[in-house]
Amino acid sequence: AGDVFTNDIQQYLRQQHNIRVGQITAEKIKIAIGAVIPDLDEGEPEPCAITGPNIMTAHPVHANITYQEIAHCLDKSVARIESGILHVLEQTPPELYSDICNEGILLTGGGAKLYGIDKELSSRLGIKVTCAADSENCAAKGAGYILKNMKKLEDNGYSFRSRENLLMYVE
Repeated sequence: AGDVFTNDIQQYLRQQHNIRVGQITAEKIKIAIGAVIPDLDEGEPEPCAITGPNIMTAHPVHANITYQEIAHCLDKSVARIESGILHVLEQTPPELYSDICNEGILLTGGGAKLYGIDKELSSRLGIKVTCAADSENCAAKGAGYILKNMKKLEDNGYSFRSRENLLMYVE
């Protein structure tokens, strides 16, 4: 969802401030003040000052973007994440569903760093949601674990469809 959030920020700035920003600037905004709730319990991040060309005139435009604006522009994407989670939960076997409800959901990836995403999703889903420590590196660490323990996992019933293709990248 990280790239989707970045694109949301670019679109919002274009529509609301008539300013064109690149992906790098939108990513910096997301990292600095990215939020999904308009009222933060902890300290509010300072507005982010940006400069870019006006989409009509190409004259420079300066804007101070607040985290509240970012929360507003990311709302539809957060709703899509919520919908995706609910879709998966609908197809989840009852025992696993119960475990998820009791233990909660762990968010990974850079999007987990957005201010308030855990609280917002918890509120929307009615399930505890927490953000993983070092969330940006979870997928890489998990892939490393799989590669290091592939034999052990296979011995315990896991199967890998393209084991040979996967191993050619490791060896």
